[in-house]
Amino acid sequence: MGTGEFMSANGNQGYSPTIRELPQGERPRERLKEYGAKHLSNTELVAILLRTGLQGENVLSLSSRVLMQFDGLAGLGRSTIGELSALRGLSEAKSCQLLAALELGRRSVSQSPQEKVSINSPQDVANLLMAEMSLLEQEHLRVLLLNIKNELLNTHEVYVGNVNSSVVRAAEVLRPAVRENAPSIIVVHNHPSGDPAPSPEDVSITKDLFDAGKLLGVELLDHVVIGNRNRFVSLNEKGLGFS
Repeated sequence: MGTGEFMSANGNQGYSPTIRELPQGERPRERLKEYGAKHLSNTELVAILLRTGLQGENVLSLSSRVLMQFDGLAGLGRSTIGELSALRGLSEAKSCQLLAALELGRRSVSQSPQEKVSINSPQDVANLLMAEMSLLEQEHLRVLLLNIKNELLNTHEVYVGNVNSSVVRAAEVLRPAVRENAPSIIVVHNHPSGDPAPSPEDVSITKDLFDAGKLLGVELLDHVVIGNRNRFVSLNEKGLGFS
Protein backbone atom coordinates (compact mmCIF):
# COMPACT_ATOMS: atom_id res chain seq x y z
CA MET A 1 0.00 0.00 0.00
CA GLY A 2 1.64 3.20 -1.13
CA THR A 3 1.51 6.81 -0.13
CA GLY A 4 0.08 9.74 -2.02
CA GLU A 5 -2.86 12.07 -2.32
CA PHE A 6 -6.42 11.00 -1.65
CA MET A 7 -9.79 12.69 -2.07
CA SER A 8 -11.49 13.10 1.30
CA ALA A 9 -15.22 12.76 1.88
CA ASN A 10 -15.79 16.47 1.38
CA GLY A 11 -13.76 16.61 -1.82
CA ASN A 12 -10.56 18.07 -0.40
CA GLN A 13 -7.21 16.53 -1.18
CA GLY A 14 -4.94 15.45 1.66
CA TYR A 15 -2.06 13.16 2.51
CA SER A 16 -2.92 9.75 3.92
CA PRO A 17 0.13 8.04 5.44
CA THR A 18 0.11 4.28 5.29
CA ILE A 19 -0.49 2.36 8.51
CA ARG A 20 3.17 1.33 8.52
CA GLU A 21 4.15 5.02 8.44
CA LEU A 22 2.12 5.76 11.57
CA PRO A 23 3.82 5.55 14.98
CA GLN A 24 3.27 2.21 16.72
CA GLY A 25 0.98 3.85 19.27
CA GLU A 26 -1.45 5.00 16.55
CA ARG A 27 -1.87 1.70 14.72
CA PRO A 28 -5.25 0.06 15.43
CA ARG A 29 -3.98 -3.46 16.07
CA GLU A 30 -1.22 -2.29 18.38
CA ARG A 31 -3.68 -0.07 20.25
CA LEU A 32 -6.09 -2.99 20.63
CA LYS A 33 -3.31 -5.15 22.09
CA GLU A 34 -2.25 -2.41 24.50
CA TYR A 35 -5.60 -1.00 25.62
CA GLY A 36 -8.21 -3.63 24.73
CA ALA A 37 -10.97 -3.51 22.12
CA LYS A 38 -13.39 -1.51 24.26
CA HIS A 39 -11.07 1.52 24.21
CA LEU A 40 -10.84 1.72 20.42
CA SER A 41 -12.99 4.04 18.33
CA ASN A 42 -15.51 2.76 15.80
CA THR A 43 -13.13 3.83 13.04
CA GLU A 44 -10.29 1.76 14.48
CA LEU A 45 -12.45 -1.34 14.96
CA VAL A 46 -13.75 -1.16 11.40
CA ALA A 47 -10.18 -0.64 10.18
CA ILE A 48 -9.07 -3.86 11.87
CA LEU A 49 -11.87 -5.72 10.10
CA LEU A 50 -11.04 -4.21 6.70
CA ARG A 51 -7.29 -4.79 7.20
CA THR A 52 -6.12 -2.80 4.15
CA GLY A 53 -6.95 0.47 2.47
CA LEU A 54 -6.31 1.76 -1.03
CA GLN A 55 -3.41 3.30 -2.87
CA GLY A 56 -3.15 6.74 -1.28
CA GLU A 57 -5.89 6.11 1.31
CA ASN A 58 -4.97 4.12 4.39
CA VAL A 59 -7.40 1.79 6.12
CA LEU A 60 -8.23 4.32 8.87
CA SER A 61 -9.28 6.90 6.29
CA LEU A 62 -11.25 4.26 4.40
CA SER A 63 -13.01 3.20 7.60
CA SER A 64 -13.88 6.80 8.46
CA ARG A 65 -15.30 7.30 4.97
CA VAL A 66 -17.42 4.15 5.23
CA LEU A 67 -18.85 5.19 8.60
CA MET A 68 -19.62 8.69 7.33
CA GLN A 69 -21.31 7.29 4.22
CA PHE A 70 -23.71 5.21 6.33
CA ASP A 71 -24.09 7.66 9.26
CA GLY A 72 -22.28 5.46 11.76
CA LEU A 73 -22.56 1.89 12.96
CA ALA A 74 -26.35 1.83 13.06
CA GLY A 75 -26.61 2.75 9.39
CA LEU A 76 -23.79 0.40 8.52
CA GLY A 77 -25.65 -2.44 10.20
CA ARG A 78 -28.73 -1.73 8.08
CA SER A 79 -26.79 -1.75 4.82
CA THR A 80 -26.73 -4.56 2.26
CA ILE A 81 -23.86 -6.38 0.60
CA GLY A 82 -24.67 -4.54 -2.62
CA GLU A 83 -24.61 -1.10 -0.99
CA LEU A 84 -21.32 -1.78 0.75
CA SER A 85 -19.64 -3.35 -2.26
CA ALA A 86 -20.57 -0.31 -4.36
CA LEU A 87 -18.21 1.85 -2.27
CA ARG A 88 -14.71 2.38 -3.58
CA GLY A 89 -12.34 0.22 -1.56
CA LEU A 90 -14.89 -2.32 -0.32
CA SER A 91 -14.82 -5.71 -1.98
CA GLU A 92 -17.60 -8.23 -1.53
CA ALA A 93 -15.38 -10.15 0.92
CA LYS A 94 -14.77 -7.05 3.07
CA SER A 95 -18.47 -6.19 2.98
CA CYS A 96 -19.31 -9.70 4.22
CA GLN A 97 -16.77 -9.37 7.04
CA LEU A 98 -18.28 -6.09 8.19
CA LEU A 99 -21.87 -7.33 8.19
CA ALA A 100 -20.90 -10.57 9.94
CA ALA A 101 -19.07 -8.68 12.69
CA LEU A 102 -22.00 -6.29 13.21
CA GLU A 103 -24.44 -9.20 13.46
CA LEU A 104 -22.23 -10.94 16.03
CA GLY A 105 -22.20 -7.71 18.04
CA ARG A 106 -25.99 -7.52 17.97
CA ARG A 107 -26.32 -11.13 19.10
CA SER A 108 -23.80 -10.63 21.88
CA VAL A 109 -25.67 -7.61 23.23
CA SER A 110 -28.98 -9.46 23.14
CA GLN A 111 -27.57 -12.38 25.14
CA SER A 112 -25.63 -10.55 27.87
CA PRO A 113 -25.82 -7.25 29.78
CA GLN A 114 -24.04 -4.42 28.03
CA GLU A 115 -20.59 -3.70 29.45
CA LYS A 116 -20.06 0.00 29.98
CA VAL A 117 -16.82 1.81 29.21
CA SER A 118 -15.29 3.54 32.24
CA ILE A 119 -13.69 6.96 31.80
CA ASN A 120 -11.28 7.64 34.65
CA SER A 121 -8.59 9.78 33.03
CA PRO A 122 -7.87 12.01 30.04
CA GLN A 123 -5.98 9.07 28.56
CA ASP A 124 -9.20 7.03 28.61
CA VAL A 125 -10.89 9.81 26.64
CA ALA A 126 -8.03 9.84 24.12
CA ASN A 127 -8.13 6.06 23.79
CA LEU A 128 -11.83 6.26 23.00
CA LEU A 129 -11.84 9.14 20.50
CA MET A 130 -8.32 9.96 19.34
CA ALA A 131 -8.16 7.83 16.20
CA GLU A 132 -11.41 9.19 14.83
CA MET A 133 -11.30 12.83 15.94
CA SER A 134 -7.66 13.40 14.99
CA LEU A 135 -8.63 12.79 11.36
CA LEU A 136 -11.50 15.28 11.24
CA GLU A 137 -10.96 18.27 8.97
CA GLN A 138 -13.30 20.57 10.92
CA GLU A 139 -13.64 21.20 14.62
CA HIS A 140 -16.15 18.89 16.31
CA LEU A 141 -17.31 19.32 19.90
CA ARG A 142 -18.69 16.25 21.64
CA VAL A 143 -20.10 15.63 25.09
CA LEU A 144 -19.54 12.38 26.95
CA LEU A 145 -22.33 11.65 29.44
CA LEU A 146 -21.23 9.71 32.51
CA ASN A 147 -23.02 8.06 35.42
CA ILE A 148 -21.94 8.26 39.08
CA LYS A 149 -19.40 5.46 38.45
CA ASN A 150 -17.83 7.39 35.57
CA GLU A 151 -19.22 4.86 33.10
CA LEU A 152 -20.05 6.16 29.63
CA LEU A 153 -23.81 6.50 29.11
CA ASN A 154 -23.86 8.23 25.76
CA THR A 155 -21.94 10.52 23.42
CA HIS A 156 -23.47 13.55 21.71
CA GLU A 157 -21.96 15.71 18.97
CA VAL A 158 -23.03 19.26 19.75
CA TYR A 159 -21.09 21.48 17.34
CA VAL A 160 -19.32 21.11 14.02
CA GLY A 161 -17.35 23.99 12.58
CA ASN A 162 -15.83 26.93 14.39
CA VAL A 163 -15.81 26.01 18.08
CA ASN A 164 -15.43 29.29 19.96
CA SER A 165 -17.09 31.14 22.81
CA SER A 166 -19.17 33.30 20.48
CA VAL A 167 -20.82 30.19 19.03
CA VAL A 168 -20.80 27.58 21.79
CA ARG A 169 -23.67 28.03 24.23
CA ALA A 170 -23.46 26.35 27.63
CA ALA A 171 -27.16 25.48 27.50
CA GLU A 172 -26.70 23.56 24.23
CA VAL A 173 -23.72 21.61 25.56
CA LEU A 174 -25.38 20.76 28.88
CA ARG A 175 -28.82 19.97 27.46
CA PRO A 176 -28.08 16.28 26.71
CA ALA A 177 -26.90 15.74 30.30
CA VAL A 178 -30.01 17.40 31.74
CA ARG A 179 -32.30 15.50 29.37
CA GLU A 180 -30.69 12.13 30.12
CA ASN A 181 -30.14 12.83 33.82
CA ALA A 182 -26.36 12.41 33.65
CA PRO A 183 -24.59 13.72 36.78
CA SER A 184 -21.32 14.53 35.02
CA ILE A 185 -19.87 15.19 31.59
CA ILE A 186 -16.59 15.45 29.75
CA VAL A 187 -16.33 17.81 26.80
CA VAL A 188 -14.03 16.89 23.92
CA HIS A 189 -13.12 18.78 20.78
CA ASN A 190 -10.40 18.51 18.16
CA HIS A 191 -7.93 20.95 16.65
CA PRO A 192 -7.63 20.18 12.90
CA SER A 193 -4.23 21.91 12.93
CA GLY A 194 -2.95 18.95 14.93
CA ASP A 195 -1.72 21.14 17.81
CA PRO A 196 -3.83 20.41 20.92
CA ALA A 197 -2.62 23.45 22.86
CA PRO A 198 -5.74 25.12 24.36
CA SER A 199 -6.60 28.55 23.00
CA PRO A 200 -7.96 31.40 25.13
CA GLU A 201 -11.35 30.58 23.56
CA ASP A 202 -11.08 26.99 24.79
CA VAL A 203 -10.40 28.20 28.32
CA SER A 204 -13.34 30.64 28.13
CA ILE A 205 -15.71 27.89 26.96
CA THR A 206 -14.51 25.63 29.78
CA LYS A 207 -15.11 28.32 32.39
CA ASP A 208 -18.63 28.99 31.07
CA LEU A 209 -19.49 25.27 31.10
CA PHE A 210 -17.99 24.74 34.55
CA ASP A 211 -20.02 27.61 36.04
CA ALA A 212 -23.24 26.71 34.21
CA GLY A 213 -22.87 23.07 35.22
CA LYS A 214 -22.76 24.03 38.88
CA LEU A 215 -26.08 25.81 38.54
CA LEU A 216 -27.70 22.85 36.77
CA GLY A 217 -26.23 20.12 38.95
CA VAL A 218 -24.04 18.72 36.15
CA GLU A 219 -20.34 18.39 36.96
CA LEU A 220 -17.87 19.17 34.20
CA LEU A 221 -15.07 16.68 34.86
CA ASP A 222 -12.78 17.72 32.03
CA HIS A 223 -12.39 19.39 28.67
CA VAL A 224 -10.01 17.42 26.46
CA VAL A 225 -8.54 18.86 23.27
CA ILE A 226 -7.52 16.30 20.65
CA GLY A 227 -4.60 16.93 18.30
CA ASN A 228 -2.77 14.53 16.03
CA ARG A 229 -0.04 11.91 16.55
CA ASN A 230 -1.60 10.79 19.82
CA ARG A 231 -1.35 14.29 21.35
CA PHE A 232 -4.06 15.68 23.60
CA VAL A 233 -4.43 18.18 26.43
CA SER A 234 -6.63 18.04 29.52
CA LEU A 235 -7.69 21.52 30.61
CA ASN A 236 -8.54 20.16 34.05
CA GLU A 237 -5.03 18.79 34.51
CA LYS A 238 -3.66 22.19 33.55
CA GLY A 239 -6.11 24.01 35.82
CA LEU A 240 -7.55 26.03 32.94
CA GLY A 241 -11.17 27.09 33.37
CA PHE A 242 -11.84 24.89 36.41
CA SER A 243 -12.11 27.48 39.16
